[in-house]
Amino acid sequence: MRQVLQSLKDGSTEVASVPCPALRPGCLLIRSTHSLLSAGTERMLIGFGKANLIDKARQQPDKVRMVLAKAKTDGLAATVAAVRSKLDLPIPMGYANVGVVVGIGAGVTGFKVGDRVASNGKHAEMVVVPANLCALVPPSVSDEAACFTVLGAIALQGIRLASPTLGEYVVVTGLGLIGLLAVQLLRAHGCKVLGIDFDREKLALARAFGADVVDLSAGEDPLNAAERFSRGRGVDAVIITASTKSSEPVHQAAVMCRKRGRIVLVGVTGLELSRADFYEKELTFQVSCSYGPGRYDPNYEEKGQDYPFGFVRWTEQRNFEAVLDMLSDQRLDVSGLVSHRLPIQDATKAYDVIGGSEASLGVVLDYSRTEDARIDLADAPTVQIATQRAQAELGRPSPDTPRVSFIGAGNYAVSVLIPAFRAAGAMLRAVACRDGVSGVHAARKFGFETATTDMSTILSDDLTHAVAITTRHDTHAGLVCQALEAGKHVFVEKPLAISRADLDLVQAAYHAACDRGSSPVVTVGFNRRFSPLIVKLQELLAPAQGGRAFVMTVNAGAIPAEHWTQDRKVGGGRIIGEACHFIDLLRHLAGARIVEYSVVVMGESSDTATISLKFENGSIGTIHYFANGTKSFPKERLEVFAAGRVFQLDNFRKLTAFGCPGFRRMSLWRQDKGQKACALAFLEAVAGRRGAPIPVEELFEVARVTLELAQAGR
Repeated sequence: MRQVLQSLKDGSTEVASVPCPALRPGCLLIRSTHSLLSAGTERMLIGFGKANLIDKARQQPDKVRMVLAKAKTDGLAATVAAVRSKLDLPIPMGYANVGVVVGIGAGVTGFKVGDRVASNGKHAEMVVVPANLCALVPPSVSDEAACFTVLGAIALQGIRLASPTLGEYVVVTGLGLIGLLAVQLLRAHGCKVLGIDFDREKLALARAFGADVVDLSAGEDPLNAAERFSRGRGVDAVIITASTKSSEPVHQAAVMCRKRGRIVLVGVTGLELSRADFYEKELTFQVSCSYGPGRYDPNYEEKGQDYPFGFVRWTEQRNFEAVLDMLSDQRLDVSGLVSHRLPIQDATKAYDVIGGSEASLGVVLDYSRTEDARIDLADAPTVQIATQRAQAELGRPSPDTPRVSFIGAGNYAVSVLIPAFRAAGAMLRAVACRDGVSGVHAARKFGFETATTDMSTILSDDLTHAVAITTRHDTHAGLVCQALEAGKHVFVEKPLAISRADLDLVQAAYHAACDRGSSPVVTVGFNRRFSPLIVKLQELLAPAQGGRAFVMTVNAGAIPAEHWTQDRKVGGGRIIGEACHFIDLLRHLAGARIVEYSVVVMGESSDTATISLKFENGSIGTIHYFANGTKSFPKERLEVFAAGRVFQLDNFRKLTAFGCPGFRRMSLWRQDKGQKACALAFLEAVAGRRGAPIPVEELFEVARVTLELAQAGR
């Protein structure tokens, strides 16, 4: 299918061929008919992409601080690689879509196949959208008019925050699409409206909608105009829908307002506020968040948990419905807001329009005006990457050159794991991810032969020797079992499982595969044991007699409670999802089974915890996994005490020894946590040149201990 993507690196847009997205629980699969470009937001993204690195940094100072902190702890090379990887990732554009429902995910009610819906879907021929971000389009509303629903909801949410009453005087600063929609909504609300802008055509539209106007291009004074407009009393509210770096619109709004007036920022402006402006009049200033209550709440948007109607009258979805109702009874008229209509295949021209000097307002993409007959996109989950040989020419993979397919193409997979496998010599066969875009990006960048949103095609692919699983944690165990049943070797990013029941299923699937005589290689991505500094440490520890004592300090940093890794059912929490790395590392260095273990957590969360381990050979270890530190301190430090010697490993960049004759220090130019060596060990095992990189029973042991520690810490 076609989808519009933008490069963050240079701001260019393209209409790319990507797989049809996979339908998910709680979502609708929608065949697009129309979508609307948001000139303000999308022009801003283009401008950001076209900016050089210095200008990008100036626009995002918070990101610069993060980059500097990473460079200090991880090194310049690793930081530059991470930044480049982030900028390489294409952005799916758009958030104002109309189409027809062709698939309904599990748990969705209130919709049926064939319904016309408005949503915040992307500019793509097929989109998957959570049900709470969709609304039914009334029969009397055209698809073209309905694609203004989302922008109308943005304007409506700003108005709701301003709480206007019948007869109040309200100023709208900035008469782009959202501003003109706000003018109409306010007029329908019974308010007198004053619109301010530089563009005379937009001012004419606002006047046609019943507003008084101020033409800034003609030198008209908005403060004097507002004074006359409000009969000398000051306006009741100002809604700012302009996009500018200047703080002048906010200052201007404060001067216009009466005492205890309200100012709501819907657009983007500078925020250098004057205390005197707000103090003397006791003004209220508020920033509006997109479409309404529920925005950026994963429980509402992703899990479909609606807010009680009696307590939250207007949510995102209910705002969508309100806009559609106003379109239906013609209190909201968008017929004059469309300046350009283009077919989806000409979407790059649409971005030239909004990014250039040509006058434009609403630019609508039409998905029915295609240049050829389209197949049923719901049955098109896979695309071939043109730079690769046709599948028929590939032949069956040789054990000497394992062909690996990836399930999952998230940030870690694209920035670290896939490059590690390619550097280790893997033949990259196929990549699967549910949205299609990340998969196509990975396929283009690293040379996969195909990209797909259908994981079953990878599992049934005879040309795939091994599967690497890099999806969210709750899917790991099930995918491992499916891959083993399909006769594949498996590399799974940690953790192996997030529940004891899932671990039991994995163990059963592994032993069943062995009983069938397939001898699968199963590895968890515990890469730290493969780091060159850990390999050197093992060498230095080998002569030491007696037990070893380990102190592992992990300055993990805080993660918001709403992040998916913190969700017990999805990410498993941080002990399961992250601390397992260090349990495995100490298990590896001790060289003996874990026989005793305990955990102490600080507060109600397991983000900050101390884990104690005792090993069968008498060694002991402590893992301090802390989320309450600072990023200016190195993330990981290991101290080992053994046979009168002490070793200190700092952030996998420097190993220092104390009391060790013949060795003092080993440093690396860049951080190396062993990802490439781990991938190479897996590939060699698949090719039969070595045994399993990590004994499978050791993997099961570490998983079991981790799960029990996580349970004890709750």
